[in-house]
Amino acid sequence: MGMPALKTEDFPYYTYDDYVQWEGQWEIIKGMPYAMTPAPSPKHQRISLKIASQLDELLSNCSDCKTYQAIDWRLTDDTVVQPDVLVVCGSGIKGNTLTTPPVLAVEILSPSTSRKDKFLKHRIYEHEGVKYYCIVDPDSNHAIMFHIGDNQYRQLEDFKDGKITMEIGKCPIEFDFAKVFKEL
Repeated sequence: MGMPALKTEDFPYYTYDDYVQWEGQWEIIKGMPYAMTPAPSPKHQRISLKIASQLDELLSNCSDCKTYQAIDWRLTDDTVVQPDVLVVCGSGIKGNTLTTPPVLAVEILSPSTSRKDKFLKHRIYEHEGVKYYCIVDPDSNHAIMFHIGDNQYRQLEDFKDGKITMEIGKCPIEFDFAKVFKEL
């Protein structure tokens, strides 16, 4: 006789009140905790820095939109995620928490988060109406950019280099992927 199948009620269920008391970096999705450890690799961190720096520079004259790294986005009481890099337009930040969808969310894959970023967060970001979602693979030095239209993501392009024009709030920008992967 085999082992009985596990059911959702067999696992602990966590909320934002639990989350804010934990040490280390975590996300919770539908009450399920996800550890954000080990720390991102040096290459992951360099890519994140290059993306955030370029976005910050491109948006320097845009008074409405700002670039952030790994800020808590509280979607519901049982779902809090931290995109690696994000752009927020307007007043969606309350205290230390993002409460509205970012215009752009970037996830840089790592072995411990790859599956969650490609599938689970893809669905979450699509459902929440994040206009642009970028998945960066540091192993192959390429990025896949998605744009939302008719409430679903459409893949724009697979980038190793090249530029993409994005409408970020009222500020169109031209992001250059060659600058991200150069000299890694």
